[in-house]
Amino acid sequence: MEACQIICISKQRLERLGGWKRMSTESHRGVYLSSQRRQRKSKFSLSFLIVLALSSDLQAQAPFYQGKTVRIVVGFGAGGAVDLWARAVARYWPKYIPGNPDFVIQNMPGGGTMIAANYVYGVAKPDGLTIGSIAPALYFEQLIGRKEVQFDWTKFSWIGSPEQIDELLFMRADAPYKSLEDIRKAAVAPRCAATGTASATYYFPKLLEEVLALKFNIVTGYAGGAEADLAIEKGEMQCRGASSSSFFGREPGRTWVKTGFVRVLVQAGSRRDARAPDAPTIWELMEKERTPEGSRRLAKVVLAAGVFGRPMVGAPGIPADRVKILRDSFVRAMDDPEFVAEAKKRDWELNPVGGERLEALAKEVMAQPPEVIERMKKLLGK
Repeated sequence: MEACQIICISKQRLERLGGWKRMSTESHRGVYLSSQRRQRKSKFSLSFLIVLALSSDLQAQAPFYQGKTVRIVVGFGAGGAVDLWARAVARYWPKYIPGNPDFVIQNMPGGGTMIAANYVYGVAKPDGLTIGSIAPALYFEQLIGRKEVQFDWTKFSWIGSPEQIDELLFMRADAPYKSLEDIRKAAVAPRCAATGTASATYYFPKLLEEVLALKFNIVTGYAGGAEADLAIEKGEMQCRGASSSSFFGREPGRTWVKTGFVRVLVQAGSRRDARAPDAPTIWELMEKERTPEGSRRLAKVVLAAGVFGRPMVGAPGIPADRVKILRDSFVRAMDDPEFVAEAKKRDWELNPVGGERLEALAKEVMAQPPEVIERMKKLLGK
């Protein structure tokens, strides 16, 4: 009996022990499964972080301009020389910028590109995505202290220019002014169309007044060269200043020269343009008339605008690496075979200037003595 009790008790204990072991095994299995889940979650989290890091690294390595749009703000209306140059450059420039951004043109005429220059300088973000195509002589306005100026010429991010320009003055052939001497002696001054004071349409005839004692009735306010040409064609105006490249390189100038509708009276280059062999240069005339040194120096400051040509600028503060990208790619675009062929076909004078040179020139022209600035004020009517 006692033995039976002992055996029964032992059996019960063994059963309880076995039950405990089963419970213990199940518990360990649960812990093991929970551990596996945690490991899987940890591996997933680690993989996700690696993928995220790689993605961020790839994004960091992607070119800034990839998927972006660069806007060229043209300070004149559509159809003029500055506008045509900007549109041509925009067709070839993108493929030389890492990331191949899109390019769009926005015309923002007014004030001889003053509105566009103020916008690019003080409103547009300095991110390298907005570029201004402005008048080359806009520094005149800062030199003489016009209140409308909201920029510092020396602090623009200078990108480049596709050409340097020489100015000229042309007159309708049926106007009663066959020579500069006719203009000097005329009782009524010829009417010249102009866009703004920073354009060759204005500053070149004004310079002729100042150094050669000529007289013009200059009417400003035209949105661009195309509008000024239309006024001449209609007979509202008789003359205007222009760059030689825009006059000879686009319509209606080409046709006007062929048909004899207009004649070139004077030009600003150091030598006569072969396309206007009978028109003297301003330098020839100043030498002939023994123009004083002060007037010659004034002419040099004014005609330095020709070196700026068709300047492309950005806001101050664009990161240096982006300025370098824009400058380098601009220079490469100027050598694009298709662009060179198009410029030749249009009879454009492709003579680019790099951003570094323009930046140095900007500082040079702004460093003028008081006497030159006073002459500039007189020339520009302030």
